[in-house]
Amino acid sequence: MSTVSSSPSLHLFADMLARVGAACRALMDEGTLPAGIDLSRVVVELPRDPSHGDMATNAAMVLAKDAKAKPRDLAEALAAKLRADDLVARVDVAGPGFINLVLKPVAWANALRAVLRDADAYGRVTIGAGEKVNVEYVSANPTGPMHVGHCRGAVFGDALASLLSFAGYDVTREYYINDAGAQVDVLARSAFLRYREALGEAIGEIPDGLYPGDYLKPVGEALAKEHGDKLLKQQEAEWLPLVRAKAIAMMMDMIKGDLAALNIRHDVFFSERSLTTGEDRVGATIAGLRAKGDVYEGRLPPPKGAPVEDYEDREQTLFRATAFGDDVDRPLKKSDGSYTYFASDIAYHKTKFDRGFHNMVDVWGADHGGYIKRVQAAIKAVTAGKGELDVKIVQLVKLLRGGEPVKMSKRAGDFVTLREVVDEVGSDAVRFMMLFRKNDAVLDFDLAKVLEQSKDNPVFYVQYGHARGHSIFRNAREVVPSLPEEAGARIAFLRQAVVERLDDPAELSLIRQLALYPRMLEAAALAHEPHRIAFYLYDLASEFHALWTKGRDLPHLRFIIQNDAEITIARLALVQGVVSVLASGLAVLGVHAPDEMR
Repeated sequence: MSTVSSSPSLHLFADMLARVGAACRALMDEGTLPAGIDLSRVVVELPRDPSHGDMATNAAMVLAKDAKAKPRDLAEALAAKLRADDLVARVDVAGPGFINLVLKPVAWANALRAVLRDADAYGRVTIGAGEKVNVEYVSANPTGPMHVGHCRGAVFGDALASLLSFAGYDVTREYYINDAGAQVDVLARSAFLRYREALGEAIGEIPDGLYPGDYLKPVGEALAKEHGDKLLKQQEAEWLPLVRAKAIAMMMDMIKGDLAALNIRHDVFFSERSLTTGEDRVGATIAGLRAKGDVYEGRLPPPKGAPVEDYEDREQTLFRATAFGDDVDRPLKKSDGSYTYFASDIAYHKTKFDRGFHNMVDVWGADHGGYIKRVQAAIKAVTAGKGELDVKIVQLVKLLRGGEPVKMSKRAGDFVTLREVVDEVGSDAVRFMMLFRKNDAVLDFDLAKVLEQSKDNPVFYVQYGHARGHSIFRNAREVVPSLPEEAGARIAFLRQAVVERLDDPAELSLIRQLALYPRMLEAAALAHEPHRIAFYLYDLASEFHALWTKGRDLPHLRFIIQNDAEITIARLALVQGVVSVLASGLAVLGVHAPDEMR
């Protein structure tokens, strides 16, 4: 993709929204609309039925109530203003007051020129306005290698962070290390067993309740090298903290390596244990809530229906979660006086707010859906309603090979590791396919299918679209020998193309897809849904491949016309638009855009 960049210009959908806004303000001047009426709910988007036009606006529908007018009457008044616009060919009022727009050909020529003009900046939107956003994802317990379920959350979170950054937000990528609690003590005891093994002891079968995977052997060997047999002479209370710290450090190094195989890196690794080491930030958070009346001592009623795991019939310290939208008040301390996981989570999210993040996104696994309300309630309480948390649940991944479930990993003991999947099919296939389904739907990931070179393999089909574009550039130099090879120079050359000559319906349809890119990115960023990019790229690549195929049957539609350099250059400009947008979208998803496919 070109290294030529500039500030993003107004894209076509934003331009048309501005024109609709101007029409509304003209009606304000005439008194048809009240002065100063709120236009923030007015949108311009694709009509649900493409036969209705190129774009549609809801302006009359959302403004009618404040204007004390019938939506249909207001739509007719707006339509009259829009018909005078120099980009609008036709305006139709439909149903109760929807306004459908058909644009003049010059609009599409300008849309393609915008792609070439903005180069790398095309598609960038500024809705984030530099707002700080914390995206926390993965946050797997540091008790072993990443598995394929972690993989989906890792890719989703990383792509979402990239998308928000592309949309103008100031994004911090965070990993919460669950290095407190019973599971890391189990890890330490499992590692100690491997330490004994490294010293030559026959340990036999790994006992139930400990982690069985071979990945802990290097931890045992490192402990043996560092301590010799000294730890054998100590009581558990002495060796446990040492072994736990070493095991966690080595597990985190392994996890970071697994994530690096997917080109995922975090800005912040936040330790749960740090919340109670030195300053007790959990206790301070509870004290702050208690001072505001949001924490009290009381009893919880027995749960209705299925038992609740943290229910205890005793006087206990409770957070008044029901005052902030939760279904029941929540315990903050266990019967032994230690803090619940929820108490630590409240304190942790308060640290995010204290670090300047009023906008937070957490990516959680499928089994955490019931936990959302209480954490959102807690954030309302500790931030006085100023902090917002959006939780994105990532559903399970079913790993298949040729339609058959994949067996468990020997290395991990009881699951397939992320690294094994990446090593087999590559990071591009893993990243794209993990996003080629909405995050809250179960994903079937077939290791055989993602290696196929066919339209049925989305990642191949999209990458092949980018490579095909570069192949067209190479072949076009027979007709346009002055076409530069370097991307920036090539784009500058193609800006001179007479793109008005692109008038075939298939060519115009492809330009419409390119014009949609910034609007799609904006909507995806606002909804926190990076899968929309993967869907869009597949649709764009499909239209591009279809136009190439059409040229085989209809020679006058080929990208390269031997005796007409002008139309060839115009079509190369269209190809460049496709190549640039494919590369841009793939970059946001963290997937390579190859110039050649082997």
